[in-house]
Order: sequence, then structure tokens, then C-alpha cells
Amino acid sequence: MESGCCPPESSRMLDAAGTLDDLKSFSLRIFQPQRGYRYSLDPLLLARFSPPVAGEGRIADLGAGCGIIGLVLARVNPLAHVTAIENNQEMALIAGRNAEHNGLSDRVTVLADDVLNLRSHFADSLFDLVVCNPPFRAPHSGRISPRAGRDSARHETTACLADFLGSAKYLVKPSGRICFIQLPSRLHEFMSIAAEMKLSVLRLRMVHNNAASPAAMFMAELAKGRRASPVVEAPLFVRDMNGDYTDEVWR
Repeated sequence: MESGCCPPESSRMLDAAGTLDDLKSFSLRIFQPQRGYRYSLDPLLLARFSPPVAGEGRIADLGAGCGIIGLVLARVNPLAHVTAIENNQEMALIAGRNAEHNGLSDRVTVLADDVLNLRSHFADSLFDLVVCNPPFRAPHSGRISPRAGRDSARHETTACLADFLGSAKYLVKPSGRICFIQLPSRLHEFMSIAAEMKLSVLRLRMVHNNAASPAAMFMAELAKGRRASPVVEAPLFVRDMNGDYTDEVWR
């Protein structure tokens, strides 16, 4: 979460440009840039929000970064084949390195391209699950990071929220699922775009820093070709009132 990321369980400096971080819960070791964009709690929450479903063999991860969501989903679902899509060439190389380092390169492939170009790579309705942890902020909004790579990961550049949703709709099967994480300030925009695209919101869950704070994020599951009323799930609290991670977050 932008307001407080989850530190890796352990981190080893490789050189001035990168670290190798242990994610022991999933038996993963993740290469990351030292000063560029580094994964936080958001992708782990989204991966947990998108648990394996029987028959889900093909998964697409839009805006994959270092590949963390795809690697987690591949680890917990041994039948899954993940396509991680990342437009930042450096991060795409790191994602590929992570798949190879963790012995998952046979089931996690990386495409270094923009979500705007996906129709040239894939037929429509090809994937069972599409997950997306997109840039949270519209251009020129919010705080600008001085660190290279972080601003492009936080702010929309070539593709906007509608482009990510449109690409997800194109890729997913009518019987499949789409799972997003985004800022509450964009919830109205998100719901409006989904309605225009005839995407039904199946589940909605708000994420709070603690029980006394307003929502910091929301997660949504959508589907195309289905009519449904959204189920608003119980809120997820990241920390208790003592500042410690809650049992659910540790799980």
C-alpha cells in the first residue's frame, strides 16, 4: 500500500542497483531494483484476493513489475501458466530473471510490451484469470517520486484505467475472472468504466490501514458476459490498533 508497504522477510544487497528478497511464505526469492519501484503489500493482497479456482490454467498479469503476482499465483497453483505483461523494459527483464531463478520459467513467461498492444499478441477470450495492479494515479496527480522507475509505476503514462480494464475484458474468457486493486478515490471512475464496458462487479473489498482509518485501497473481482450484483465483503484491516500486522495479513 502506498501508505505503508510490507517489508520483505529478509533482504540481501546484491550490488548498488539491486537486492534479492526472500518471500518465505511462497518459497520465492525476488530480485528487485534497490532504488526503483519495489513491490509492497498491494500485489500480495491481490494475489490472495484471486485464489486458484479449479480449471483456471491460463493467467495474465497486467503491469507485472518484477513479476511478484504471477510468481505467487504460479506457486500456489501448480497447473497455472502465467503471462506477465510489463511495459518497462528493465522491470520486464527482472521479472524474467525472477521466473528463472525460482524455477518457474516453464510456467511464467514475460512479455515486454504495453497493454495497448495486446491485441497484436493474443486472441480474445484466451485467459481464465486476468489480474492487474495498475498505476494508481492519473498523470500529474498525487506525489511525484524522485526515484527513477517509481513514478512510472505509480502514475499512468501510455495507458489509463479504461485501457487496463478494456485489455482485461479482451483477454478474459466469458466464464473467467478479472481482479483489480486500486485507490478508493478512483472507485466511482472504476465502477463507471466497468458499467460502460458491461463488466459486472462480482466482489468488492475495502482495505484499511487499521480499524480507525478510512479505506486506503479497494479490490474488485469482475466478469464479462454475466449479470450480477456486487457482494461487498468484510473490510480488510492491515494493522491492529497497536500498529502490528493483523492475523489475516500475516496469513
